[in-house]
Amino acid sequence: MLWWWWIIPTAVAVIGALILVAGLASLFKGRFLGGLFGTAVGGILLAGALCAALLGQNVQTYSRLSYERPVASLSVRRLAPQYFEATVTQPATTDLPARTAVYPINGDEWRMEAQVLKWKPWANVMGLDAQYRLDRISGRYQDIDQERTGARSVHALYSEEPGTVAGLQMPWSLSAWDVARKYRRYVDAVDTLYGSAAYMPMADGGTYEVWITQSGLIARPTNEAARAASAGGFVRVD
Repeated sequence: MLWWWWIIPTAVAVIGALILVAGLASLFKGRFLGGLFGTAVGGILLAGALCAALLGQNVQTYSRLSYERPVASLSVRRLAPQYFEATVTQPATTDLPARTAVYPINGDEWRMEAQVLKWKPWANVMGLDAQYRLDRISGRYQDIDQERTGARSVHALYSEEPGTVAGLQMPWSLSAWDVARKYRRYVDAVDTLYGSAAYMPMADGGTYEVWITQSGLIARPTNEAARAASAGGFVRVD
């Protein structure tokens, strides 16, 4: 965890609280101009510190991307024609435990997507490596016409939940992805934000691994059923 995500907002919050208290004290003493100014400045600093802490908490939900590594494993079971059950396991990270979930998927292929944050060099110096977060898994038909009309299936691999700041549960949260995309013109720390996806044919009994690389997601079959369905290769979409 990057210590400055918490130390700096905490320091700003303390300063803001002191200014806010001083402003309120001035108001009670009848010094309205100075009191209003102090109250406004203190409130702004406190609000800014809270937003920074929430963003810091959200950034920690992204995993650091400093080398190629597996980010999910899948096993597929056929339930009906063009209808499968996919068991997805995400390995444990420094911030999250291992997770396993089962998803029903329509189609001929499964598709996994991720969000990737790539920071500028000056942000790298402060400790921010390129980061990723798995976003969703969905079904895909090989036939284009069926893709337009067939039953759809898409499932979130990550759900945005209220953040926790200083041990307190917040009723809302901030998304680093959304904030960076909307305000990057003002705080130029993000080099690029992009979505990456990998897909492969679904085979009954097939098992697969999804890896994250510096260029995005790739998928690899890991048993004979999966290799036969994918002709022994992998498919990647960036």
